[in-house]
Amino acid sequence: MNRIIKDATVKRFHYEDHDQLRSHLASFVDADNYARCLKTLKGLTPYEAICRAWTKEPTKFTLDPLHQMPGLNI
Repeated sequence: MNRIIKDATVKRFHYEDHDQLRSHLASFVDADNYARCLKTLKGLTPYEAICRAWTKEPTKFTLDPLHQMPGLNI
């Protein structure tokens, strides 16, 4: 994961300050968690895997993962 983050951020862009880097890293991690399918999760994104686990055993969670998705939660 560290290599993937470095290749997508620090090695491709020049940042004027740490705040720019932090902002870009946060955007990258959000996009990665909600869009990138992983073989280890049988083709699911990390978010989809969490939602599937929550559906099977909601008592293990303190928060509903459906409410953690960025954007409008209507």
